[in-house]
Amino acid sequence: MSGGHVVRGGAARRVGARVVWTQILALLLFLPQAAWAVTDPGPRGGAPGAGDPLPGLTAPEQALFEAGLEEFLQVASVQGEAVVPGTEAGLGPRFNANSCAACHVQPAVGGSSPAQNPQAGIATLGGASNQVPWFVAPAGPVREARFVKKRDGTPDGGVTDLFVVAGRADAPGCAIQQPGFLPAGDPLSGQGGNPNLIFRIPTPTFGGGLIEAIPDQVILDNKASQRLAKALLGISGRENRTGNDGTITRFGWKAQNKSLLLFAAEAYNVEQGITNEIFGQEREEDPGCRFNPLPEDRTAFDGSGADAHSAIVRFAGFMRLLAPPAPAPASPSTANGQAQFARVGCALCHTPTLTTGREASAALSQQRVNLYSDLLLHDMGDGLADGISQGGAGGREFRTAPLWGLGQRLFFLHDGRTGNLLAAIQAHASQGSEATQVVVRFNQLFPGDKQDLIDFLRSL
Repeated sequence: MSGGHVVRGGAARRVGARVVWTQILALLLFLPQAAWAVTDPGPRGGAPGAGDPLPGLTAPEQALFEAGLEEFLQVASVQGEAVVPGTEAGLGPRFNANSCAACHVQPAVGGSSPAQNPQAGIATLGGASNQVPWFVAPAGPVREARFVKKRDGTPDGGVTDLFVVAGRADAPGCAIQQPGFLPAGDPLSGQGGNPNLIFRIPTPTFGGGLIEAIPDQVILDNKASQRLAKALLGISGRENRTGNDGTITRFGWKAQNKSLLLFAAEAYNVEQGITNEIFGQEREEDPGCRFNPLPEDRTAFDGSGADAHSAIVRFAGFMRLLAPPAPAPASPSTANGQAQFARVGCALCHTPTLTTGREASAALSQQRVNLYSDLLLHDMGDGLADGISQGGAGGREFRTAPLWGLGQRLFFLHDGRTGNLLAAIQAHASQGSEATQVVVRFNQLFPGDKQDLIDFLRSL
């Protein structure tokens, strides 16, 4: 008292609190920048959490899975065993790789692009005279190329195979020319260079049968859910459908394929150049490059059991019976990251779980599918647009990529432009993208919450 002022209890506490917060703020302002840094820890180490068959397969299903795995690993040559021991016939005349596992092998057979791109070695195998394209880097992803427009300015969008069999010892007389892809850009990201050229990288096939077994109505019911939350963030999404029976398609970067059998048959013909019972004609019909009767892959009517099946049936069987990737054990960080994933809106498109319907296979019937995708098309804006239409998907639309197995993937986005999750997330925001507001909310998270979200994704 004595001429001074008395600061009573509540006021004193408020003054003390202000002092403490002022000191904390001053300390935070002078922390090193690294203390705020959020980083992608990179692919999760340890054993592959994928590559096994679904649990509960019958003996015939297990036999089909093993036959499909063997076929997935099989290397193709032009004329097969008679000329190149240990290979099967049908490669080319134009192709991107010589086996399924050349592209789908990370972190196990059936997965995505490996750490070391095999395409450079495949280019000149057997004496072939191919040049390695500028976007095929040793430490970059396996890529296929597409031209947005033809030389006359009309839409293109089909796969333009990188290599030809001309010059190979098992393709005498074939003299077709390898396409040109110049001017060059950055070989690792694939960005820059020819503005008419876009790329795709392999999609993982783990859990493919479970995705195939999700009923259309489940996809539509999920689409109709949380309408207000989606509308507030500018998220819509729509299904792609087949022009044949009108049902929902779900495989491929633009959900352009209906079934695993169609997916396998198209890839066999487009990526390896092998004709089959669904795609029976060569994509290049130069008579000097025709070495085998067509289709090159067909049912062996004199066979028995799984061995009687054509390769595409075995491929589809392998993918259909392939188990989904197993996530890492949860931790406090990943649990919080999962909560933030839902909070900022990621889960509105990357739906954590859908369910299968009643299937003939017990291993596929009425199962929870933790795929983190709604299997719908979304407008991804100018930044990710590739200008290619497939089925009902437009040039800026892509299927929500399933995130299961993300923790062990090496390359992200449809063209493999980055191996960094933070960069991939930021690329989702651009003019017109349905994901822009979600990315804004992600960027507003506290650094610790943001890191936990990244750690959660790497746990999948």
